[in-house]
Amino acid sequence: MPVQYLRLPPPALLAVSYLVVILLGGLILWLPISNHGEIDLSEAIFTSASAVTVTGLVLADTGSAFSGFGQAVIAILIQFGGLGLMTCAVLVLGALGIPVGMPQRLILREDLNQTSMSNLVVLVRIILAASVVCQVAGAAVLAIVFVPEYGWNGIWQAVFHSISAFNNAGFALHPDSLSQWVGDPIVNLVIPILFLSGGIGFIVVGDIYQKRSWQRLTLHSKLMLAGSAILIVWGTLSFAALEWTNPATLGHLSLSEKLWASWFQGVTPRTAGFNTIDTAGMHDSTTLLTMTLMLVGGGSTSTAGGIKVTTLAVLLLATIAFFRRRKELHAFGRSLGLEEVMKVMALTTLSMLLVFSGIFLISISHDGEFLDLAFEVASAFGTVGLSRGATAELDGFGRLIIILVMFVGRVGPLALGFFLATRRVPRVRYPSGEVFLG
Repeated sequence: MPVQYLRLPPPALLAVSYLVVILLGGLILWLPISNHGEIDLSEAIFTSASAVTVTGLVLADTGSAFSGFGQAVIAILIQFGGLGLMTCAVLVLGALGIPVGMPQRLILREDLNQTSMSNLVVLVRIILAASVVCQVAGAAVLAIVFVPEYGWNGIWQAVFHSISAFNNAGFALHPDSLSQWVGDPIVNLVIPILFLSGGIGFIVVGDIYQKRSWQRLTLHSKLMLAGSAILIVWGTLSFAALEWTNPATLGHLSLSEKLWASWFQGVTPRTAGFNTIDTAGMHDSTTLLTMTLMLVGGGSTSTAGGIKVTTLAVLLLATIAFFRRRKELHAFGRSLGLEEVMKVMALTTLSMLLVFSGIFLISISHDGEFLDLAFEVASAFGTVGLSRGATAELDGFGRLIIILVMFVGRVGPLALGFFLATRRVPRVRYPSGEVFLG
């Protein structure tokens, strides 16, 4: 007889796996060896949840509150959460020479958000290769900035920020994130390249590596690349236009620093979570822009969160098809069926319900600025980590809600919604009806 919990559907096992790692990580971070005595158990669990869900929301400064051992634990939790727990498990099994069986492949399929079990092990190898190359290269280049300033500790700073950036975690070892380097070209190029590489999706990376031609890329890759380019340009230009004269953000900076900061803040809401300006000082219009980008997020099968760029693309294509009275969606010479549209609608609906429910529940126990509370919830769902300072002011109930939103945002609304779902052929067909909309 198999163990009872193994009878859970793959999405449930995946969620349980993440929960177990969060609790274990919280217990380790609570130990005296991990912190300097200022972290209680609830704060340790919150930090662990933020690391495993690669969010970056914190209750205390990571660099000063945690010891070197604690920072290393956070980095490991970030790797687990960013690459996927089952991905890491498959790598360990491969290293031990243990074959990956069907149960592991089912959970791996959910962890990587795939619809097929073919080439899963190949995809894992692509993920490993891409992550190692990007993080090692990123750390080596960042060391040029950190080592002259911090000595040998600068090496750890470079490694930690490279891991955090590639996995779209947003954890930094400084209380003001990366604001000290608002005009530094290396930091403003390497960090975004890392989190854009990790957030674009390993499927896209593998597709580019194999095809090496725009014409031969899959529809998913084309939608992801085109959508990301549009969001990057839109985010950068919009942030610059809205904040150019704001003395709390860009107004006091030089021309070159304004350009670098606009670029950085235009791309970091795509679930990266780093900041080079005071996020709390942004105009309300810029705050709403940032929330929109956070909710969209990055790419499927990536270290990023949000509803994903391809989801937004399919929603827009479905809207265009409706107004043009078309029954099929067309993009780059390919068509999309009704099943993809239904999945996108379900994902978006569940995501919006989760965000609005989180805002409502937090507002019950905390009478803070509404926009700040909404910003924190959007950041938690998109696993971004940008904050306007409201998270540290929340009570235990509010922090629990943030943890739940981060957890669901990482595991996936559809995965949670499909815990007990099974495919069944309907035995009864009902006559068609009509509903008046609009």
